[in-house]
Amino acid sequence: MKDKKQPFEETKITGFFDKNTKFKGDLEFKGSFRIDGRFKGNINSESTLIIGDNGKVEADIKIGSTSVSGEVKGTIQAKEKVEIHSSGRVSGTIITPKLIVEEGAFLEANCQTTDKIPQASPPKMPQDKNDMKDVKTEQKAGQKT
Repeated sequence: MKDKKQPFEETKITGFFDKNTKFKGDLEFKGSFRIDGRFKGNINSESTLIIGDNGKVEADIKIGSTSVSGEVKGTIQAKEKVEIHSSGRVSGTIITPKLIVEEGAFLEANCQTTDKIPQASPPKMPQDKNDMKDVKTEQKAGQKT
């Protein structure tokens, strides 16, 4: 008998760093992820990131939404919302359509509430032969003779 795959639930916590965990690097995930330990690096996901009361994060965060009860230093770019609870501390930059800050929260950040979250643009490729000549000319002009 074959095991049936369970359907993926976006709201279910699929990953967790406990309070005694220290991690440095890049984190990508699907579903919700909770950090109660220490994290330093980059976080990229379309899902939900939860920073628990003991969580300390120093990162460039690109996320669907996030809830902060711990501490975050860095840039948060959220497509849906950023929520900072009364025990939360955020320092850095926040770009999101919805920002919720509870009374008592610490917020020292440059905040932009906008629906237009900047995306990394792909490198521009020359469209035709004339554009290619311009690229070669620019390269020659920059060379030392």
